[in-house]
Amino acid sequence: MTEIVEPSHGPIAITEGEWSGWSTWKSDAFEQTAGPFYEKQDTNGDWICAFVAEQRHMNGAGFMHGGCLMTFADAALFTIARNEMRDSYGVTMNLAGDFLAAGKAGQRIEGRGEVTRGGGKTVFVRGIVTGDGTPLLSFSGIIRKTGKRADRIGD
Repeated sequence: MTEIVEPSHGPIAITEGEWSGWSTWKSDAFEQTAGPFYEKQDTNGDWICAFVAEQRHMNGAGFMHGGCLMTFADAALFTIARNEMRDSYGVTMNLAGDFLAAGKAGQRIEGRGEVTRGGGKTVFVRGIVTGDGTPLLSFSGIIRKTGKRADRIGD
């Protein structure tokens, strides 16, 4: 499904439809195929990551696959840490999660959280993934900054 990938290395604003006002990273082929995942800042300035669960996200028992939830949590790490990451690329050093409930097809899945420590090359994040407001996954992760993003320098 390479047709959904665009060469831009930044988020692309969605201007119409269900996700109007959100952005997505069309340059990330894996996230576009797994989701696609969307992000935006809420009225408090906090970052939110979201997508709608489809049948293809479910496991054999009909509930959201744990691997899908963890993939989404990994993407949400970087959304939550957006302000801390500023003009840097990064990689996930650690991701841990506790499953709390089963997600279902049709639910709006959201990831929210906070940076618990930053300021250097290592960023610590904790968050919660919900399905229509029901907690599904509690997670924490560590991001390691790897270098500057050329498309963001000077912004």
